[in-house]
Amino acid sequence: MGAAPFSWEQPYRWPRTPVLAANLVCTSQPLAAQAGLGVLADGGTAVDAAIATAIALTVVEPTMNGIGSDAFAIVYDGTRLHGLNASGRSPAAWTPEYFGAAGVPALGWNAVTVPGAVSGWVELHNRFGALPFERLFASAITYARNGFPLSPHVAAQWAFQAPLLAGQPGFAETFLPGGRPPGPGELVRLPDHADTLERIAASGGAAFYHGELAARMTAHAAAHGGALRAADLADHRPDWVDPIAVDYRGYTVHELPPNGQGIVALAALGILSHFDVAALPADSADATHLRIEAVKLAFADAYAHLGDADQLAHPVERLLAADYLRDRAGLIDPARARPMSAGTPSGNTVYLTAADGAGRMVSLIQSNYLPGFGSGVVVPGTGIALHSRGAGFVTTAGHPNRVGPRKRPFHTIIPGFVSKDGVPVASFGVMGGDMQPQGHVQLVSRIVDHRQNPQAGCDAPRFRWCRGLDVEVENGLPAQTLDELRRRGHRVTVVDDREPFGACQAIWRLDDGYLGVSDPRRDGQAVGF
Repeated sequence: MGAAPFSWEQPYRWPRTPVLAANLVCTSQPLAAQAGLGVLADGGTAVDAAIATAIALTVVEPTMNGIGSDAFAIVYDGTRLHGLNASGRSPAAWTPEYFGAAGVPALGWNAVTVPGAVSGWVELHNRFGALPFERLFASAITYARNGFPLSPHVAAQWAFQAPLLAGQPGFAETFLPGGRPPGPGELVRLPDHADTLERIAASGGAAFYHGELAARMTAHAAAHGGALRAADLADHRPDWVDPIAVDYRGYTVHELPPNGQGIVALAALGILSHFDVAALPADSADATHLRIEAVKLAFADAYAHLGDADQLAHPVERLLAADYLRDRAGLIDPARARPMSAGTPSGNTVYLTAADGAGRMVSLIQSNYLPGFGSGVVVPGTGIALHSRGAGFVTTAGHPNRVGPRKRPFHTIIPGFVSKDGVPVASFGVMGGDMQPQGHVQLVSRIVDHRQNPQAGCDAPRFRWCRGLDVEVENGLPAQTLDELRRRGHRVTVVDDREPFGACQAIWRLDDGYLGVSDPRRDGQAVGF
C-alpha cells in the first residue's frame, strides 16, 4: 500500500491522538472498548471482539442501545466482504388501519418492531467466531452485576431522556433507581440485565426468540396494548446481504443495501465525484456548499423511494447508476443553495469497529433509536429495553416504506467500509440518526479529497442538513465560510451542542497494523495492542 495517503497533522482545536496497533477496537464508551480488547487478547477474532463490545455497550451505554436493539454489520473475513442485516420486521398485526391517521408513534409498545441485535450477535459468531459464545458476554455480565461508574456523556443523555420516558411501562423500575437518573461517576448496577445476558449466552440466543425471554416480552406487550406476539419473534431471521458500493476517486465506499440509509452516503459521494472538491480548501464555503447540496439530493431520493428491500419501486442499481448520479449532479448550482426534490430513476445509536492481526475487520452498529433509550418500554425483570424502529415507517399510500405486516422499516443506522483495488482500507461509522450518511460523506471527502488523516477528519467541524435550506453547523468553521454559505441562500444555524453532529469511530489499515480513532464528541476510546 505504501505511505499513508494523508497528512499526519491535527489541525483542529480538540485533537485526540490516533492509536496505532496490530489489533484495535474503537467505540463510544471506554469500558466496552476494553471488553472487546480483552477478547482479542484471549485469542478471539475481530468479530468476537466486535460482538463482545456490542454486548457490553448495552450495559454501559444504555442511553443509545440495548438488548432490544437492531444491528447491522459489514465484515471483512480476510478474503471478502459480508453484510449482515439484523434488523427486525413489524408485528403481523400492523397495518395502516391499525394506526390510522396518527401513524406509528415514537414511544411505547406500538413503536416496537422485532428486535434483531441478539440474532446478529449469534449469526456473526456462528460464521466468524473463534471463542465460545459465552465468553463474549463475560465483561458485560460483570459490569451489569457488580456495577460500573457512569461516564459523563452517558450520564448527561440519561438525565435528558428520563423525563420523556419515565411513564413508559417498566422504564422507571430499571433506569431510575431511587426515582432519578444516576449522575456521572455513580455506580450503576443492572442485575436483571445480567440475568438476561446469561440466559442469552447459555441458550445461544434461543431464549430471546423462543424461550422464557420471548414469553416475557409478549406477555408484557399484551398487557400494555402492544401487537408483538410469539410468532413474530419466532419467525425473525437476520439476512446476509451483499454490500452496495460506489467508486470515489479511486476508493470504493461500501454500505449495506436498504432498508438502511447507506445508499444516501453512496449517492451523495457519487454526485460529489463530478466536482473537483480536492482543489478547494477543506473548510471553505465552496467545499462545504457542494457537500451540503449533494447530501440534499441524496436524501430527497431516499425519502421518496426507500423502505424494505422487498418493496422498492426502483432497484438500488438505478439509484446509484453513474448516468443518474451525473444528472443529479447537474442540478447543483455551485453559487446558490437550492431546495431539492426526488428524481425518477429509470429501469441515536452506538457504533464500533474492530480489526485483528490476521487482517479481519468489522464495522458494526446497533441502536434503540430516538430518543436514545428507544421506545422507553422495558420488560420487567429482564432489563430488555426495546427500540422504537417502527417510528421509521410512514403511512403514505403507495410508498415503499408504508407501515404493514412483517416489513422492515426505513432504518437510519449504517456501518461503512472502504476498499481500494479490492484491498480493505477502512471500517468506519458516524452514529446519529440522519446525521449518519452526512457524516460518512464528510469523513470520506476530508480524507480522500483533502488528505486529512482519519482523526483530523473525525475532529473537523461538521454540518448537518435538516430540511429545505436549513443547515446546522458546529462551532469551528471559519466566519467567512458561514457568511458565504448564508449569502448563497443556506439558512445556517451555529449549534453549540455537539450531540446532533454524531460521533465517529474508524480504523484505517496501514502497511503494518492499523490506525484507530474515536470521536471526542463522546466518551469513546480507541484501544489496541
